[in-house]
Amino acid sequence: MIIRKAEYKTSVVSLDKIIKDDVPEFAFVGRSNVGKSSLINFLTGRNGLAKASSTPGKTRMINYFDINDSFRFVDLPGYGFAKVGKSQFDVWESTLSQYLIESPSLVMIFFLLDIRHAPSLQDRQMLEYLLFHRLPFSIIATKADKLSKAAIGRQIEMLAKELKLRKEIFLPCSSITGLGKDKILDLIESKLEEK
Repeated sequence: MIIRKAEYKTSVVSLDKIIKDDVPEFAFVGRSNVGKSSLINFLTGRNGLAKASSTPGKTRMINYFDINDSFRFVDLPGYGFAKVGKSQFDVWESTLSQYLIESPSLVMIFFLLDIRHAPSLQDRQMLEYLLFHRLPFSIIATKADKLSKAAIGRQIEMLAKELKLRKEIFLPCSSITGLGKDKILDLIESKLEEK
């Protein structure tokens, strides 16, 4: 697949504003500093499309991007930096979970993990949530440019063992070196063809 067109559509913060239509959506979820915005920019070839916050955890919106006039990327609020009040954090978390459960157009979730580190408690909770609700997901292991090829293999083995998952569902990725882009876009294309 080649992404020829990518445009910002809208951002929403409340549950009643979640888009509910028949446009296929691919959602990106992960810790606040894992690189969701960088991955979206990398896949679309547009550096400033998704904007990363300078303060981890600050972005609490669901951001929609129209891709090739045929499907969407959805950048979900990051977790792991609760520098907000408890009530605001609850709203943030409920918006995230509500989208994942209720979006009628959700095709796949890209669950991002930093390849350099063991999964955090919040990462494990997110995985449990995805498995409990039987949501379709693939794991993107970001920041692979920080490691050697051999170290990438070792870290994927570690992540798979820690999370009790098959290592085949982990896709190492780097927006710096280009690693993983074709595999992710091929996966998106195959999922669209299944619809």
